[in-house]
Amino acid sequence: MISYNSIKPLLFKLEPENAHHVAASVLQLPNICQLPFNAFLESHFIDDEILNQELFGRTFLNPVGLGAGFDKNATMIRGIQTLGFGFTEIGTVTPKPQPGNPKPRMFRHIEEETLQNAMGFNNEGAYKVLKRLKKRFPFTTPIGINIGKNKVTPESEAINDYTHLIKAFDALGDYFVINISSPNTPGLRDLQNESFIAELFKEAKALTKMPILLKIAPDMEIEDAVTLTKMAVEKGADGIIATNTTIDYSLVKEPKEIGGLSGKVLKEKSFKIFEAIAQELYGKTTLISVGGIDSAEEAYRRIKAGASLVQIYSALVFHGPDLVMNINKGLIELLKADGYTNITQAIGADRK
Repeated sequence: MISYNSIKPLLFKLEPENAHHVAASVLQLPNICQLPFNAFLESHFIDDEILNQELFGRTFLNPVGLGAGFDKNATMIRGIQTLGFGFTEIGTVTPKPQPGNPKPRMFRHIEEETLQNAMGFNNEGAYKVLKRLKKRFPFTTPIGINIGKNKVTPESEAINDYTHLIKAFDALGDYFVINISSPNTPGLRDLQNESFIAELFKEAKALTKMPILLKIAPDMEIEDAVTLTKMAVEKGADGIIATNTTIDYSLVKEPKEIGGLSGKVLKEKSFKIFEAIAQELYGKTTLISVGGIDSAEEAYRRIKAGASLVQIYSALVFHGPDLVMNINKGLIELLKADGYTNITQAIGADRK
């Protein structure tokens, strides 16, 4: 089989967004014919009892998920599973289709193993994504639905976009994610305030029985992040995802002045805010950690800090499709070395 390291130089000669389209095309092939991918699925999908856990009424066979932004339109669900992911998150989906921000809008910082994206919630809109999900439902592995407001929707009407999406996608996934933390939609991060969150969860919880999680930015003051997430849980949030991309451009040598950074440079910034939130909310809600995770050791650090699940995205670009399998295999070794018989015993070990 061709190694990822042998084709990565060719992929990296393409513009990042074009390289993504190439990967997406490959991962859409199982929609047509699953057979060529079966061997890869069997070798890469890790289903070991030590990694199994029950969350949101579903069994997560392993804790490594694909973060939102990769499969924006729910076209790759089957293909993503072949890579070994225990769950995936589609979107961000908006009520109306939108093209996103002007190109170029995705950049690589190769030395820092970091991506910078200013995509702007480019997606085909709720109607098309909904039709696609209905064809795929029910799903073999859990699916999260990441939702956001359209760029043209004023802040004063933003709640309407989120409630519209919750009603449209109700019961077609395993959890919702409220995305108000992307830096690529003007004014979106302004919605990270207690008044908006309280009103949103009040309305949203009346519309669905699906769990609803809040995803936050890594650029908030620690105290503000803890206060906001604590209040969100009190108002009905079923979990917190920390974190989205950062606009701290000092983390890379040659940044663009648009978009958010993800990947290795986000690792410590993301962990710091996750750690603070976990100190307050571990044991009170479900926590998912994302941002700079690129190894079993880093995933395990997040799990011991209180994460039930972890997500990756940028590291996949730099390390290739074996990464998911390697993280899960490494987690099994780390859990056994610490004497655990199931991952749930390790979750929050540093909090106990």
